[in-house]
Amino acid sequence: MLAGCTSDSGSETTSEGDGGGGETTAGGATETAAGGSDATINIGQALNPVRFDPITQLSNPDALVANRVFSQLYTYGEGTDVVPNLATSMPTIERDNTRYIVEIVDNAMFHNGDPVTAEDVAYSFRTPIEEETPLLGIFSVIDTVEAIGETTVQFDLSNPYAMFQHVLTHQVVPEAVREEDKEAFSTQRPIGSGPFKFVEWEESNYVTLERWDDYWGDELPDVAGVEFTPITESTTRVTNLRTGDVDVVETIPPRLWETVESTEDTSISEIESVGYFYVAFNCNEGPTADKRVREAIDYSFSMDDAVDRYIDPAGLRQYGPLPGQMVEEWDMPLEEWMEIPNDKDVEQATALFEEAGVPADWDAKIIVPPDDNRENIGLSIANGIKEAGYEAHVERLDWGAMLSRAYTGNASDYNIYVLGWVRYPEPDDFIYNLFHEDSEGVNQGVYYKNDEVMEQIQGARESTDRDERQQLYQSAISTLLEEKVHLPAFNYKNSYGVKSTVSDFQVHPVSPQNPRLLTGYNNVSVDR
Repeated sequence: MLAGCTSDSGSETTSEGDGGGGETTAGGATETAAGGSDATINIGQALNPVRFDPITQLSNPDALVANRVFSQLYTYGEGTDVVPNLATSMPTIERDNTRYIVEIVDNAMFHNGDPVTAEDVAYSFRTPIEEETPLLGIFSVIDTVEAIGETTVQFDLSNPYAMFQHVLTHQVVPEAVREEDKEAFSTQRPIGSGPFKFVEWEESNYVTLERWDDYWGDELPDVAGVEFTPITESTTRVTNLRTGDVDVVETIPPRLWETVESTEDTSISEIESVGYFYVAFNCNEGPTADKRVREAIDYSFSMDDAVDRYIDPAGLRQYGPLPGQMVEEWDMPLEEWMEIPNDKDVEQATALFEEAGVPADWDAKIIVPPDDNRENIGLSIANGIKEAGYEAHVERLDWGAMLSRAYTGNASDYNIYVLGWVRYPEPDDFIYNLFHEDSEGVNQGVYYKNDEVMEQIQGARESTDRDERQQLYQSAISTLLEEKVHLPAFNYKNSYGVKSTVSDFQVHPVSPQNPRLLTGYNNVSVDR
């Protein structure tokens, strides 16, 4: 959201980064004394990042940058399994699943040279609660977190929390640096302990990172740095890939999928995302607070046709708020959920609008983020409402404006919004944040009221009995779908267009983990 400038810690270019003392490899790239090359990888982002402080919650565009800068207590392996990063091993769990004890490595350093301490870890998990950031909903289960030794952290929870190991994938920040100037930490001087250092951010233009040659991990990045360039117009993004102005682009637009596939020196790396993209109704104010109106809108257009036309092959039709892998892993009744959406029937839609007493001059307000595909979904809905006899307008907002307006619950801001959710591969993260009343105004703007559903969501959150959780989620989700709180739309594939000069590029199902430049199983290089 704010402009950045050169980082105090990240502005100094190392001799390795400059290529000084390097030698040319057989492939033409220059190998530095540190063992990596002097090539910088250029990545075209689909959206603008707005801030980089993990304490305040990162959106996906932020996390694509920040997750290269910050280390995490735990991270993900090649799939959705949680594996140690700063931690030395998986946590010790005691006291009926309410105490987690984590040992961290003793050699990790932040980019300013300070050691990563157990106090920093405790601060990183305690502060979102104290500052009541948008992460409060998932962190509030932490009763206390404290350093009980130089490298040992103890988390005491107020109740069992089944997805807590996923919460432990949170990034670790240096307490002293962040406390000195929180605004600068978020925009000008984000200092982490990851393999890349933050150098500079010019809002809407670029973010520059460079390899940290003192990285504490087992291996250094092969690339000397990363330049992220937001290219929000999808055709321009693909053009830049084809001309070689960027090495990698995030998110292949559906209509250009074949173009990228058929480009001689380019390929697509893809995997189904742990994500969910949806149409949400304002159940708090305005005509959409009436279920009959939400039902009418579902009758006024065909989501199947919209997804087939605007999303395929870059994404998949989705019929519930859990992504496909999770539906399968949790044995959810997908066939039943597929029967819930209405087939297009404009006469039925008109009849329901009239039965609900919607004024003839109603002009439905649909807000969408800066994403052509989601805008097209919004336009499909608007066209359907118009066919049924009412006005409707789609307003495309920049990312910051979208997040500030979509959760107010005010009908003057929106009747409908089109958004998505990507984060932890755990049902609680999707259901609690998108539907529970505690998330109103923070991560959801539906303001749906149903005590039984709220109790089911809360019960599933606190239970460690997987069968019980499955039943609670199944029941809650079925009600939410029948009540038309959301119209599930699609799930994107995590897709990247990659030039042939880039090697060892792999895509992860958890979106913010991408682009995977250095992990336990890959190290990206660029041959130039």
